[in-house]
Amino acid sequence: MPAPDLALRTVHVTRYIIPLREGGSLPALVEADDGFMYVVKFRGAGQGIKVLVAELIVGELARALGLRMPELVFCELSEAFGRTEPDEEIQDLLKASVGQNLALHYLAGASTFDPLVTQVAPGLASLIVWLDCLTLNVDRTARNTNLLIWHKELWLIDHGAALYVHHTGPGWAQPRPQPRPFGQVKDHVLLPQASELAAADAEGHARLTPEVLRAIVALVPDEWLTEESADLPPAARRAEYVQFLEARLAASASFVEEAQNARYALV
Repeated sequence: MPAPDLALRTVHVTRYIIPLREGGSLPALVEADDGFMYVVKFRGAGQGIKVLVAELIVGELARALGLRMPELVFCELSEAFGRTEPDEEIQDLLKASVGQNLALHYLAGASTFDPLVTQVAPGLASLIVWLDCLTLNVDRTARNTNLLIWHKELWLIDHGAALYVHHTGPGWAQPRPQPRPFGQVKDHVLLPQASELAAADAEGHARLTPEVLRAIVALVPDEWLTEESADLPPAARRAEYVQFLEARLAASASFVEEAQNARYALV
């Protein structure tokens, strides 16, 4: 099967509007040269550029699964924006983020998902839980759902905390004797509604083929894969992400069972 033709657009920041201080990495709302507004995740933020790698890979995995994700774009930031910013913290961040960043299309008027107000269909809840188990996304809890309601539909945002094992150093993607557990699934905001995990697992395997995984990982810019360490070339680093995701998929029965057991304990 040929690899799907995936690509991200590139936009250039024309106006810095406001920092979004509720985000730990100090993202910002900006306007770009295509006339749209975006939420930018900066390469110079303290959490490091691997957060952008996770945002890109997991966001596009969500899209490949048919889940609603705001468009991701590469966002170019020029030196000029750091010179006139009066806030010293933001000025430092902008100076450290000159070049290629990642941004999500801004969903104007969207509201934060409230699990007490909005019911999510079991199939949709199950697929989101499955994706977060696959990618070890610890950041989809009742405290911080990273879900929005826009035009009465559920949208996924903010995946920088996923794939957290890539922060652990060399060998992070090597096969393990036993599948890596994901005990944090017990805190997933949609777990109570996720009654169709077996069906979600089948759909995930059908959609996330090896060709799709490779095409998504290929979207990550070379410089993002070598900025923190140049001990491996970009192709080898991409191979690590593909290897990790393929191993998680191969062991999906384990994390599906873990999620089902956690759900039974809740309901």
